[in-house]
Amino acid sequence: MKTKKMKWLTLSFVLAIVVSMLAGCAGGNSGGNDGNGGNSGGSGGESIKLKMWGGVPPESGPQAVVDAWNKENPDIQVEYVRFVNDDDGNLKLDTALLTGQDVDLYVNYNVTNVQKRITSGVALDLGEFGDYNIDEKMGVDAAAWKIDGKYYGIPTKRNAFFIALNKDALDKAGLEVPKDWTWDQMREYAQKLKAAGFNYGLVQHTASYSDSVDSILMKDGYAKGDGTSNMNHPEVKKWLEALNAMMHEDKTTPPLGEQLTSKMPVENVFLGGEAAMLNIGEWLIRSSNNMTDFPRDFKIAFAPVPRVTDSAEGFVMPGGLGDFISINAKSKNKEAAWKFLKWYADGGMAPMAAGGRLPASKDVDQETALNSLLGDKADTYDIESLRYVLFENETPTFVRNSPQEVIDIIMQEYEKYFLGNQNADDTLAAMESRHNDFLKQQK
Repeated sequence: MKTKKMKWLTLSFVLAIVVSMLAGCAGGNSGGNDGNGGNSGGSGGESIKLKMWGGVPPESGPQAVVDAWNKENPDIQVEYVRFVNDDDGNLKLDTALLTGQDVDLYVNYNVTNVQKRITSGVALDLGEFGDYNIDEKMGVDAAAWKIDGKYYGIPTKRNAFFIALNKDALDKAGLEVPKDWTWDQMREYAQKLKAAGFNYGLVQHTASYSDSVDSILMKDGYAKGDGTSNMNHPEVKKWLEALNAMMHEDKTTPPLGEQLTSKMPVENVFLGGEAAMLNIGEWLIRSSNNMTDFPRDFKIAFAPVPRVTDSAEGFVMPGGLGDFISINAKSKNKEAAWKFLKWYADGGMAPMAAGGRLPASKDVDQETALNSLLGDKADTYDIESLRYVLFENETPTFVRNSPQEVIDIIMQEYEKYFLGNQNADDTLAAMESRHNDFLKQQK
């Protein structure tokens, strides 16, 4: 937390300097450039220039998207600017937004960042445009991105989180591809698959650890009815102990300490045949389609993220919609940005599917998107299970919207547990105590 506080203090300092500079030279720039991506296009027939910032590498779809738009729209030309979707990258974007650099549209990857940008006055309320019904186009999951009942962007991508499995190994072990399962069942799969000769039964990104805690607390509430923390939850303890046993008793998944120190590239480990299962999302397809850098000789199947409890009642899993694209409220070219954003959401983003990003709009045909996603590698996947996790699984989903402070509390305490520095009961007690302190601060 100290590092993040320092970053925001630094940003505040930068803003103070910029504000004072602007006050000293107000009206000094009366030339043709509007400071937000180029000319207004109102005189001389010059095209409007827009800049869109996003976290996906240009070669994974964004460049093809803007190239297609620019070819058909000489009056509005779009340039794509990459930022890395991590703390430093988001700070870079926030600095650009708040200091008047060239940002007309930008992609948000979580609700917390949207909330900050609304507070900073750099996210436009799309309610001022009346020609596009986001709820109708994107479905009920879009509402997770509403802030105080308003849309400050459009969620454009269908999120998909799943367990990728080595289908060949499942077949040899006589295991079915699950459509509904629990952590205990996944633990059994991991044991059987490791026994079949894999180094690991399961690997996962460390960022995926929190998903199970969120699934539990999204269902029953992060706080109880009396307003106190609900983090000392028996299901959270059950998940902690199950994953810890997989690390240290079964040895079917890497110990957290080993994974952190080695910076284990879990996608490489799975695609290289060292692990039989991988907890990940649709971005895996970008790598698994790349047979040059990630050669593999097995078919990939897909299963939903497992639940901790035996009962499926009330279970929610990570998913929903993502790639929430906002228009900078300070852009001089809002109408042009809006025209591009509607086109992007309703099918213009199709080239993004090749990089693992499925369009959320109902105007986009699912099979067309699936074909774009898999390209000429379709025969290396179990299509039936992929179609199920992408389109047919009706388990309710959520988009994480916890304050960053709450996310940090959870991660910091379970790291101590998995690293062997405290037991499960102490971990839950620490989560509960710190969360209660946070809740009191919010009153």
